[in-house]
Amino acid sequence: MSAKSYPGSDAVKANGWFTAHKWLIARRVSQFTILGLFLTGPLFGLWIVKGNLTSSLTLDILPLSDPFVLLQSLLAGHIAADTALIGAAIVLAFYALVGGRVYCSFVCPMNFVTDAARWLSKRLGLSKGWQPSRDTRLWILGAVMLSALGTGVLAWELLNPVTILHRALVYGAGYGATVALAIFLFDLVVSRRGWCGYLCPMGAFYGLLGRASVVRISAVRRDDCNDCMDCFAVCPEPHVITPALRGADTGTGPIVISGDCTNCGRCIDVCAKNVFQFDMRFHNDLPNASVSDESASASTNRHAAE
Repeated sequence: MSAKSYPGSDAVKANGWFTAHKWLIARRVSQFTILGLFLTGPLFGLWIVKGNLTSSLTLDILPLSDPFVLLQSLLAGHIAADTALIGAAIVLAFYALVGGRVYCSFVCPMNFVTDAARWLSKRLGLSKGWQPSRDTRLWILGAVMLSALGTGVLAWELLNPVTILHRALVYGAGYGATVALAIFLFDLVVSRRGWCGYLCPMGAFYGLLGRASVVRISAVRRDDCNDCMDCFAVCPEPHVITPALRGADTGTGPIVISGDCTNCGRCIDVCAKNVFQFDMRFHNDLPNASVSDESASASTNRHAAE
Protein backbone atom coordinates (compact mmCIF):
# COMPACT_ATOMS: atom_id res chain seq x y z
CA MET A 1 0.00 0.00 0.00
CA SER A 2 1.44 3.39 -0.99
CA ALA A 3 2.08 5.98 1.65
CA LYS A 4 -0.62 8.56 2.24
CA SER A 5 0.39 11.84 0.61
CA TYR A 6 -1.95 14.09 2.63
CA PRO A 7 -4.99 13.81 4.92
CA GLY A 8 -8.01 13.04 2.77
CA SER A 9 -6.11 11.47 -0.12
CA ASP A 10 -7.91 8.17 0.46
CA ALA A 11 -11.24 10.01 0.39
CA VAL A 12 -10.30 11.60 -2.92
CA LYS A 13 -9.57 8.16 -4.37
CA ALA A 14 -12.76 6.65 -2.94
CA ASN A 15 -15.23 9.49 -3.45
CA GLY A 16 -13.68 11.94 -5.91
CA TRP A 17 -12.00 15.31 -5.36
CA PHE A 18 -15.16 17.40 -5.11
CA THR A 19 -16.85 15.13 -2.56
CA ALA A 20 -13.67 15.09 -0.50
CA HIS A 21 -13.65 18.91 -0.41
CA LYS A 22 -17.34 19.81 -0.54
CA TRP A 23 -17.63 21.34 2.93
CA LEU A 24 -14.35 23.19 2.57
CA ILE A 25 -15.65 24.64 -0.69
CA ALA A 26 -18.96 25.50 1.00
CA ARG A 27 -17.10 27.40 3.72
CA ARG A 28 -15.08 29.44 1.25
CA VAL A 29 -18.18 30.20 -0.82
CA SER A 30 -19.99 31.31 2.34
CA GLN A 31 -17.13 33.51 3.54
CA PHE A 32 -16.59 35.24 0.20
CA THR A 33 -20.32 35.57 -0.50
CA ILE A 34 -20.90 37.31 2.83
CA LEU A 35 -17.95 39.60 2.19
CA GLY A 36 -19.21 40.24 -1.36
CA LEU A 37 -22.65 41.26 -0.11
CA PHE A 38 -21.06 43.88 2.12
CA LEU A 39 -18.79 45.10 -0.71
CA THR A 40 -21.46 45.63 -3.38
CA GLY A 41 -22.52 48.88 -1.71
CA PRO A 42 -19.14 50.63 -1.35
CA LEU A 43 -17.86 49.33 -4.70
CA PHE A 44 -20.92 49.45 -6.96
CA GLY A 45 -23.53 51.47 -5.11
CA LEU A 46 -25.76 48.41 -4.81
CA TRP A 47 -26.61 48.33 -1.11
CA ILE A 48 -27.79 44.79 -0.52
CA VAL A 49 -26.29 44.79 2.98
CA LYS A 50 -25.50 47.97 4.90
CA GLY A 51 -23.14 48.01 7.84
CA ASN A 52 -20.69 45.31 8.90
CA LEU A 53 -20.57 42.08 10.87
CA THR A 54 -21.19 44.00 14.10
CA SER A 55 -24.53 45.36 12.93
CA SER A 56 -26.15 45.28 9.49
CA LEU A 57 -29.39 45.75 7.62
CA THR A 58 -30.14 43.50 4.64
CA LEU A 59 -32.38 44.84 1.86
CA ASP A 60 -33.49 47.57 4.28
CA ILE A 61 -35.63 44.93 6.02
CA LEU A 62 -33.61 42.34 7.94
CA PRO A 63 -31.57 43.62 10.91
CA LEU A 64 -28.70 41.46 12.16
CA SER A 65 -26.56 42.25 15.18
CA ASP A 66 -23.62 40.43 16.71
CA PRO A 67 -24.79 39.33 20.19
CA PHE A 68 -21.16 39.24 21.35
CA VAL A 69 -20.80 42.97 20.67
CA LEU A 70 -24.33 43.78 21.86
CA LEU A 71 -23.66 42.11 25.23
CA GLN A 72 -20.55 44.25 25.66
CA SER A 73 -22.61 47.33 24.80
CA LEU A 74 -25.31 46.49 27.34
CA LEU A 75 -22.73 45.83 30.06
CA ALA A 76 -21.12 49.17 29.24
CA GLY A 77 -24.44 50.82 30.03
CA HIS A 78 -25.47 51.72 26.51
CA ILE A 79 -29.12 51.57 25.52
CA ALA A 80 -29.63 49.30 22.52
CA ALA A 81 -32.07 50.19 19.77
CA ASP A 82 -34.99 47.86 19.16
CA THR A 83 -33.54 46.86 15.78
CA ALA A 84 -30.27 45.86 17.46
CA LEU A 85 -32.11 43.68 19.97
CA ILE A 86 -34.21 42.07 17.24
CA GLY A 87 -31.10 41.51 15.11
CA ALA A 88 -29.26 39.87 17.99
CA ALA A 89 -32.27 37.64 18.74
CA ILE A 90 -32.33 36.47 15.11
CA VAL A 91 -28.61 35.67 15.18
CA LEU A 92 -28.90 33.88 18.53
CA ALA A 93 -31.77 31.75 17.25
CA PHE A 94 -29.86 30.86 14.08
CA TYR A 95 -26.69 29.77 15.88
CA ALA A 96 -28.67 27.92 18.53
CA LEU A 97 -29.96 25.85 15.65
CA VAL A 98 -26.88 25.30 13.47
CA GLY A 99 -24.08 25.60 16.04
CA GLY A 100 -22.47 28.67 17.53
CA ARG A 101 -19.02 28.16 16.12
CA VAL A 102 -20.41 27.89 12.62
CA TYR A 103 -19.70 31.61 12.82
CA CYS A 104 -15.99 30.76 13.11
CA SER A 105 -15.90 28.35 10.17
CA PHE A 106 -18.43 29.81 7.72
CA VAL A 107 -18.53 33.56 8.45
CA CYS A 108 -15.44 34.92 10.22
CA PRO A 109 -12.98 36.54 7.77
CA MET A 110 -10.09 35.66 10.09
CA ASN A 111 -10.73 31.96 9.44
CA PHE A 112 -9.09 32.15 6.02
CA VAL A 113 -6.01 33.76 7.59
CA THR A 114 -5.63 31.12 10.32
CA ASP A 115 -6.32 28.27 7.89
CA ALA A 116 -3.58 29.60 5.62
CA ALA A 117 -1.14 29.73 8.56
CA ARG A 118 -2.06 26.18 9.53
CA TRP A 119 -1.54 24.92 5.97
CA LEU A 120 1.86 26.60 5.66
CA SER A 121 3.04 25.40 9.07
CA LYS A 122 2.33 21.82 8.04
CA ARG A 123 4.06 22.27 4.69
CA LEU A 124 7.13 23.65 6.49
CA GLY A 125 6.99 20.96 9.16
CA LEU A 126 6.87 23.48 11.99
CA SER A 127 6.09 22.37 15.53
CA LYS A 128 2.79 23.14 17.23
CA GLY A 129 4.59 25.60 19.45
CA TRP A 130 2.96 27.09 22.53
CA GLN A 131 -0.30 25.34 23.42
CA PRO A 132 -2.04 27.10 26.31
CA SER A 133 -5.11 25.79 28.07
CA ARG A 134 -8.30 25.95 26.02
CA ASP A 135 -9.90 27.67 29.00
CA THR A 136 -7.68 30.67 28.27
CA ARG A 137 -10.19 32.04 25.76
CA LEU A 138 -12.94 31.75 28.39
CA TRP A 139 -10.85 33.82 30.80
CA ILE A 140 -10.26 36.38 28.05
CA LEU A 141 -13.99 36.41 27.31
CA GLY A 142 -14.68 37.13 30.96
CA ALA A 143 -12.09 39.91 30.96
CA VAL A 144 -13.67 41.47 27.85
CA MET A 145 -17.08 41.59 29.49
CA LEU A 146 -15.71 42.89 32.80
CA SER A 147 -13.80 45.62 31.00
CA ALA A 148 -17.00 46.79 29.32
CA LEU A 149 -18.83 46.70 32.66
CA GLY A 150 -16.08 48.50 34.53
CA THR A 151 -15.14 51.17 32.00
CA GLY A 152 -18.38 51.83 30.12
CA VAL A 153 -16.42 51.44 26.89
CA LEU A 154 -16.33 48.62 24.32
CA ALA A 155 -12.57 48.47 24.73
CA TRP A 156 -12.18 45.07 23.10
CA GLU A 157 -13.73 46.28 19.84
CA LEU A 158 -10.79 48.64 19.44
CA LEU A 159 -8.53 45.57 19.39
CA ASN A 160 -10.79 42.82 18.00
CA PRO A 161 -8.97 41.39 14.93
CA VAL A 162 -12.22 40.16 13.39
CA THR A 163 -13.87 43.59 13.60
CA ILE A 164 -10.76 45.38 12.38
CA LEU A 165 -10.18 43.04 9.43
CA HIS A 166 -13.78 43.06 8.25
CA ARG A 167 -14.08 46.84 8.41
CA ALA A 168 -10.80 47.19 6.52
CA LEU A 169 -11.99 44.79 3.81
CA VAL A 170 -15.34 46.54 3.42
CA TYR A 171 -14.31 50.17 3.82
CA GLY A 172 -10.68 49.94 2.75
CA ALA A 173 -9.43 51.78 5.80
CA GLY A 174 -7.59 51.14 9.02
CA TYR A 175 -4.83 48.68 9.77
CA GLY A 176 -6.65 45.44 8.98
CA ALA A 177 -3.81 44.03 6.89
CA THR A 178 -1.35 44.58 9.72
CA VAL A 179 -3.64 42.83 12.21
CA ALA A 180 -4.25 39.92 9.81
CA LEU A 181 -0.50 39.54 9.26
CA ALA A 182 0.12 39.56 13.02
CA ILE A 183 -2.43 36.78 13.57
CA PHE A 184 -0.99 34.83 10.63
CA LEU A 185 2.55 35.01 12.02
CA PHE A 186 1.35 34.20 15.53
CA ASP A 187 -0.39 31.03 14.30
CA LEU A 188 2.52 30.14 12.04
CA VAL A 189 5.46 30.65 14.39
CA VAL A 190 4.22 30.89 17.98
CA SER A 191 1.18 28.64 18.34
CA ARG A 192 -0.52 26.56 15.66
CA ARG A 193 -4.25 27.39 15.68
CA GLY A 194 -3.34 29.57 18.64
CA TRP A 195 -5.72 32.44 17.95
CA CYS A 196 -8.90 30.52 17.12
CA GLY A 197 -8.21 27.51 19.30
CA TYR A 198 -6.97 29.11 22.49
CA LEU A 199 -7.33 32.89 22.63
CA CYS A 200 -10.25 34.33 20.63
CA PRO A 201 -13.00 35.48 23.05
CA MET A 202 -15.52 35.71 20.21
CA GLY A 203 -14.95 32.02 19.46
CA ALA A 204 -15.38 31.28 23.17
CA PHE A 205 -18.68 33.18 23.20
CA TYR A 206 -20.07 31.33 20.20
CA GLY A 207 -18.77 28.05 21.62
CA LEU A 208 -20.86 28.59 24.75
CA LEU A 209 -23.84 29.42 22.58
CA GLY A 210 -23.32 26.29 20.49
CA ARG A 211 -23.28 23.83 23.38
CA ALA A 212 -27.01 23.25 23.02
CA SER A 213 -27.29 23.66 19.24
CA VAL A 214 -29.41 21.20 17.28
CA VAL A 215 -27.34 20.46 14.17
CA ARG A 216 -24.26 18.41 15.03
CA ILE A 217 -21.58 16.24 13.47
CA SER A 218 -22.19 12.54 14.07
CA ALA A 219 -19.75 9.63 13.80
CA VAL A 220 -22.73 7.53 12.80
CA ARG A 221 -20.66 4.83 11.06
CA ARG A 222 -17.90 4.69 13.63
CA ASP A 223 -17.79 0.90 13.45
CA ASP A 224 -16.33 1.34 9.97
CA CYS A 225 -13.46 3.55 11.17
CA ASN A 226 -10.04 2.23 10.10
CA ASP A 227 -8.04 4.56 12.39
CA CYS A 228 -6.49 6.47 9.49
CA MET A 229 -6.51 9.61 11.71
CA ASP A 230 -7.33 11.92 8.79
CA CYS A 231 -10.25 13.48 10.69
CA PHE A 232 -7.97 14.36 13.60
CA ALA A 233 -5.39 15.81 11.20
CA VAL A 234 -7.80 18.29 9.59
CA CYS A 235 -10.09 19.12 12.52
CA PRO A 236 -9.43 22.58 14.01
CA GLU A 237 -10.57 21.23 17.40
CA PRO A 238 -9.54 17.54 17.26
CA HIS A 239 -10.31 16.88 20.92
CA VAL A 240 -14.05 17.03 20.13
CA ILE A 241 -13.89 13.95 17.89
CA THR A 242 -12.64 11.33 20.35
CA PRO A 243 -15.77 10.84 22.52
CA ALA A 244 -18.04 10.41 19.50
CA LEU A 245 -15.68 8.26 17.47
CA ARG A 246 -14.20 6.08 20.23
CA GLY A 247 -17.01 6.05 22.78
CA ALA A 248 -18.98 2.97 21.72
CA ASP A 249 -17.46 0.76 24.44
CA THR A 250 -18.37 3.29 27.14
CA GLY A 251 -21.91 3.86 25.90
CA THR A 252 -21.15 7.33 24.53
CA GLY A 253 -23.31 8.29 21.57
CA PRO A 254 -21.89 9.22 18.17
CA ILE A 255 -22.90 12.89 18.27
CA VAL A 256 -20.14 15.47 18.73
CA ILE A 257 -21.67 17.48 21.56
CA SER A 258 -18.78 19.79 22.45
CA GLY A 259 -19.43 23.48 21.91
CA ASP A 260 -15.86 23.77 20.61
CA CYS A 261 -16.86 21.96 17.40
CA THR A 262 -17.09 24.43 14.51
CA ASN A 263 -19.34 22.20 12.38
CA CYS A 264 -16.90 22.88 9.54
CA GLY A 265 -17.53 19.47 7.97
CA ARG A 266 -13.90 18.68 7.17
CA CYS A 267 -14.09 15.36 9.03
CA ILE A 268 -16.94 14.43 6.69
CA ASP A 269 -14.89 15.43 3.66
CA VAL A 270 -11.69 13.52 4.39
CA CYS A 271 -13.15 10.24 5.65
CA ALA A 272 -12.91 7.58 2.96
CA LYS A 273 -15.16 5.32 5.05
CA ASN A 274 -17.93 7.96 5.30
CA VAL A 275 -17.98 7.65 9.08
CA PHE A 276 -19.25 11.20 9.67
CA GLN A 277 -22.34 13.10 8.63
CA PHE A 278 -24.45 16.01 9.83
CA ASP A 279 -27.24 14.94 12.15
CA MET A 280 -29.40 16.18 15.03
CA ARG A 281 -28.31 16.11 18.65
CA PHE A 282 -31.53 14.22 19.52
CA HIS A 283 -30.12 11.08 17.86
CA ASN A 284 -27.32 10.65 20.36
CA ASP A 285 -29.14 7.87 22.21
CA LEU A 286 -29.45 5.87 18.99
CA PRO A 287 -25.82 5.04 18.24
CA ASN A 288 -26.37 3.66 14.76
CA ALA A 289 -29.83 4.92 13.92
CA SER A 290 -28.78 6.38 10.59
CA VAL A 291 -26.66 3.49 9.44
CA SER A 292 -28.02 1.62 6.46
CA ASP A 293 -29.50 -1.83 7.00
CA GLU A 294 -26.65 -3.30 4.98
CA SER A 295 -23.98 -1.73 7.23
CA ALA A 296 -25.84 -2.73 10.37
CA SER A 297 -26.16 -6.31 9.16
CA ALA A 298 -22.49 -6.49 8.27
CA SER A 299 -21.53 -5.18 11.71
CA THR A 300 -23.77 -7.76 13.42
CA ASN A 301 -22.28 -10.62 11.39
CA ARG A 302 -18.74 -9.46 12.14
CA HIS A 303 -19.34 -9.38 15.89
CA ALA A 304 -21.03 -12.77 15.76
CA ALA A 305 -18.01 -14.24 14.00
CA GLU A 306 -15.73 -12.83 16.66
